Amino acid sequence: MIKQIEIDGVPALLAPAAGAGHAGLAFRVGFADEPLARRGITHLIEHLALFSTGVADYHYNGATGVEYTFFHMHGSADELGEFLTAVCTSLRGLPMHRLAVEKDLLRAEANGRSSGPADPMGLWRHGARDYGLPSYPEWGLPAITEDDLRDWVQRYFTRENAVLWVAGDEVPAGLRLDLPTGVRRKPPAMSSALPVTPAWFPGGSGVLVWDALVPRAPRSAVFAGVLERVMFRELRQEGGLSYAAHAAYEPVGVDHAQVTAVADALPDKQGAVLGGFVDVLAGLRVGRIDEADVAAVVKKQTEALRHADEQGARLPGQALNLLCGREVLEADEVIDGLRAVTAAEIAQVAAEAWEAGLLMTPHTRADWAGFTAAPTHSETAVAGTSYRSRDTPDEKLIVGAEGVSIVSDTNRVTVRFDDCVIMRAWPDGGRHLVGADGIVVFVEPTLYKGARDAVERLDASIPAAVRVEQPARDPGQIPQPVQPVPGTAPSASPRPWRRVIVLALVASAGLAMTSRIGYELAHDLVDVQTGLVGLAATLAVTVLCGAGAVRALRTR
Repeated sequence: MIKQIEIDGVPALLAPAAGAGHAGLAFRVGFADEPLARRGITHLIEHLALFSTGVADYHYNGATGVEYTFFHMHGSADELGEFLTAVCTSLRGLPMHRLAVEKDLLRAEANGRSSGPADPMGLWRHGARDYGLPSYPEWGLPAITEDDLRDWVQRYFTRENAVLWVAGDEVPAGLRLDLPTGVRRKPPAMSSALPVTPAWFPGGSGVLVWDALVPRAPRSAVFAGVLERVMFRELRQEGGLSYAAHAAYEPVGVDHAQVTAVADALPDKQGAVLGGFVDVLAGLRVGRIDEADVAAVVKKQTEALRHADEQGARLPGQALNLLCGREVLEADEVIDGLRAVTAAEIAQVAAEAWEAGLLMTPHTRADWAGFTAAPTHSETAVAGTSYRSRDTPDEKLIVGAEGVSIVSDTNRVTVRFDDCVIMRAWPDGGRHLVGADGIVVFVEPTLYKGARDAVERLDASIPAAVRVEQPARDPGQIPQPVQPVPGTAPSASPRPWRRVIVLALVASAGLAMTSRIGYELAHDLVDVQTGLVGLAATLAVTVLCGAGAVRALRTR
């Protein structure tokens, strides 16, 4: 039985649990709340707050997620109280002398972190904002100041925006949650960078990833379990197409959840894996659902709930529910909801998921399956001053009063100044601009004629709040125009009309000679054998002279 109480103005959940006691303090703030130009600020506060707890024998840690940040530990009642009290005290007065060190530690942590196959999904679905932020590195770290940290704590790390959970028989004696006063912060509104769904984009690895936003409900959780069972059976056991085929269910915001499916594929099986997965979804949508699969999933999920409830492992999830405005549910209530799910409801979720789906393909297209390609370019370009590319004849950089574009015959990308969420700036003049929709423009003055002027105009147009200074680059990292290799021809002749004239002259001479030989043959002025030999020789000389003339012009 979960008991709801309040400690120092902070809502708290208390429940008995087997084994060692554990507790945690959660705040409704995460990556999705950060602007990209300050990406990493919540994680940085978590690190700074934990520094003051020092070195202890008990296990403790902190974690920053998409929507929540929490501090937790295992230990005795006295140790729990001491730890959580110290965290709150540290949040009140962060150890700012550690700022530079902790930034370096976060960069080291990121350097050692391996990326997952589903990491790009948020960027393609949401862009460079709210729920798309986890797809980006912590680019904002260099720009974060002490004032930024204090403002962020005052806004999000407050008693009204926190929940405590304690797995044990009682609240630790002496526990004090001395936090600033604020308001409860709702999860951020969910944006979309997809004009149409279902949508697809090509992945950079041989892995298929699909996700969909579905209602936050027991039927959606069971759908994810059934999807995983069918994928494993059809893609791995029967088809032998994929070794790792699995699916997961994750609550998002107040009323939604995200179902994510992943399947790996060998290079020669990527098309087959895509086709097999599309068939799996199609079967579920039309109701081809084995009741035995439903029963097996419900049994597995209810057993996991029972075990988690005995260990107090459900408390963190219920605390997060409370933070986002949902009811706290007992295990039996959740289990009853799972057991009531029918195959027809799963088919309904499958249909809804298909319509909202986003697919990352393993180097293959998915138009044939009813998916629309996700946008990779901008619909319009800005009007302004053009700067020609030194490498690509048809490409130009355009800087105008409203934004910046790079335009070529085959592509167009635009970031408008009022929609720019970050501009990374290097001392050598390199600029990296990202729009809220995720579109990126790289401005390298070395690659465009006269682009130093373009950089000055950009710097004057971009708000200081989205500018993030970067350390100086090694000269070898600064892009340079491609230099032609001595003795080789350039990619395009500056005067192609010369070739046309030379070829015309050579062709005219050859035509005159062949006409003369033809006339002599027709009037029996030469014998047939001599005439044919002369004709062949004339044609050969004409071709060789034409090729040689063009080669000489291109070399010159």
